[in-house]
Amino acid sequence: MEQTQQVLLGTPEQRSMLGPEGLIARSVRERSEELSAVRRHLHRHPELSHEEHATTEFVLEHLAALGLSPRRLRSTGVLCDIPGSDPRLAPIALRADMDALGIPELTAVSYRSAVEGVSHACGHDVHMSAVLGAAMALVRVADAGALRRGVRLIFQPSEEMHPCGALDLIAQGVLEGVDSILALHCDPGVDVGHIGLKTGPITSATDPVRIEVRGAGGHTSRPHLTQDLVYALGSIATQLPAALTRRMDPRSGVNLTWGSIHAGSAFNAIPSSGTLEGTLRCLDHEAWDRAEELLESVLADLVRPWGVEASVTHERGVPPVANSARSVEVLGAAVGGVLGRENLDPTAQSLGGEDFAWYLEKVPGALARLGTRTPGGRTYDLHMGDLMIDERAIGIGASVLAAACVQRDLLPA
Repeated sequence: MEQTQQVLLGTPEQRSMLGPEGLIARSVRERSEELSAVRRHLHRHPELSHEEHATTEFVLEHLAALGLSPRRLRSTGVLCDIPGSDPRLAPIALRADMDALGIPELTAVSYRSAVEGVSHACGHDVHMSAVLGAAMALVRVADAGALRRGVRLIFQPSEEMHPCGALDLIAQGVLEGVDSILALHCDPGVDVGHIGLKTGPITSATDPVRIEVRGAGGHTSRPHLTQDLVYALGSIATQLPAALTRRMDPRSGVNLTWGSIHAGSAFNAIPSSGTLEGTLRCLDHEAWDRAEELLESVLADLVRPWGVEASVTHERGVPPVANSARSVEVLGAAVGGVLGRENLDPTAQSLGGEDFAWYLEKVPGALARLGTRTPGGRTYDLHMGDLMIDERAIGIGASVLAAACVQRDLLPA
């Protein structure tokens, strides 16, 4: 379903107002077709994590065309500052993730992915387009002398991979001198024209887990003379997640889910090794901090009766995204000015992971959920090849982010 970009920007009175908010609304409205074309280009040319070279060039060109001085980061990714009129004020940052997923696209739109087996099935094309749209509007506000606090644009590679791109960019100094940071994430379960916000944790800690099991192996007719490794793997797969829920506070939302189990290649031979791979998710930061030690001790207890050896590799993935109250207030005020407070939705904490959390370990900030579902239409899901986005969300996201940068200094401290 192809759609013409039409931006929903509050009441006619709000859309015609003078000042920075009016400049933002006018800029996004006038460039709505360009923003749609930007998103469609990015959607048609997705690139996997650490491979976002053409995407980086595309972003650099668009920012340079606005009269800005963007710079490429170490390999891929872009950093760009929009100067404010008061250099005493630390900049506020806007972040967009750039990478696509190794998931084939299943839609039939004219701008469907041209890269076999790769697609923007998580909406990062929308995130980039929204931040570029915010940049267009904020340059106009700055040219009018109405942007007091500078804005730093961060286009981040490799959000979908581990180790994640956020840690690499933080090490490169992208947060140096930054006051706070904001981001949006597409939510296909929320109608376009609505924004979901929550103070405190809004996502989950997410860690890759790999368990390796080893035993003597042997003939399936004599399991008593071997270590029955496949049986042990089955016990671990079912009992380890259950045991964790009984050893940790249920309010911490601990969830261990397997995505891969491998062992053996013959129907009549007990293998000597096998693996399980999955993700450990925690809603609570404190539970996340103690999960690794507990995982190892519970695993050792479980495998003891089977006489096999088991080792666990638990990598720290991302902590929960914990939105600061101040940044949620800033985004909420922006949503109220752009869409009306009635379109600001409370939202629940999810078990999804987002490496935006690492930025919030360094500076305050907030992640908002950007509604992308056509009202009355089908509810799609992220990380699925048939994901469809109502493109009106692009202009809405651009307007809300730009307005938040202005609102940052209009609210009482």
